[in-house]
Amino acid sequence: MFPNDALQVGPSIKFLARRLPGLHVGGKTALAWRGVRHNVGPRERLCLWGNVPGSLPPWFTKRFPARYVVRKLFGPKLPSRFGLQPLPETPDGPAVSVPERALLELLSDVGVSQGLEEARNIMEGVRSPRLDVLGTLLKHCPRVKVVRLCVQWAEELKLDWAADARKLAGPRGRGRWFSRLPDGSTLILKP
Repeated sequence: MFPNDALQVGPSIKFLARRLPGLHVGGKTALAWRGVRHNVGPRERLCLWGNVPGSLPPWFTKRFPARYVVRKLFGPKLPSRFGLQPLPETPDGPAVSVPERALLELLSDVGVSQGLEEARNIMEGVRSPRLDVLGTLLKHCPRVKVVRLCVQWAEELKLDWAADARKLAGPRGRGRWFSRLPDGSTLILKP
């Protein structure tokens, strides 16, 4: 960067991806960048995902408020780059989760750094996921919470693809899954 230049978010993320393998724009940010959003603030924190533990450098987070997530969301048989593509308008830009992958990343964040109500509202905006992509991701996702949340909310929201999601997810354990959330409420997901 030359004096008086302004850093751009896309090239900066691509630069960081050289140091943090698998770095990509994911979750809520990826959905927003792909047009699925609900009340996105003007200085919304970027949600960046990666494959290895690490941290974002201060020069980046000072200019672009962001958080870095390292969470094994998919099993080892799914190629690590599955569902990652640059945005159509910036083909040389950073990797961004496709809507189906971003949705599961968002659901993974529920109760961790993502509120229930906002996540439901965002999910309601995912109107026509590609069922082959969603099915592949659900098949390779060992996280019961993520899979059940996807299916249960799709059914509760009466999304057109809810029945397909249930078939694609297949059976995921027996009994109810529950977790106490930071606000003291309990999240209960049926099988």
